Amino acid sequence: MLDKEKLSPVEQEVLKQLQTVIDPELGIDLVNLGLIYGIEVNDQQCKITMTLTTMGCPISDLLYKMIKEAVLQVAEITECEINLVWEPAWGPDKMSRFARMALGVHF
Repeated sequence: MLDKEKLSPVEQEVLKQLQTVIDPELGIDLVNLGLIYGIEVNDQQCKITMTLTTMGCPISDLLYKMIKEAVLQVAEITECEINLVWEPAWGPDKMSRFARMALGVHF
């Protein structure tokens, strides 16, 4: 899970940009959906570790493009790599309270 408090200032900027990437199917940003597991910045390269809501997600290519465009808005970043993982598996428990309320998901 993403530990926002341990992010460097540049990684915090990347996080802010990722909050502008809206999942077209759910209408919620990727951060609040809990799809972003990690952000690493070394020199001018950024590595985003993330998952998708389902394997074989039909909009994965679109999401990757949107993520890269958002991350490259950070002045200190010149390259963005996406590391797609399936562990830990995503579930509604990964969503923020905001996302759960917006989507009507109750626990």
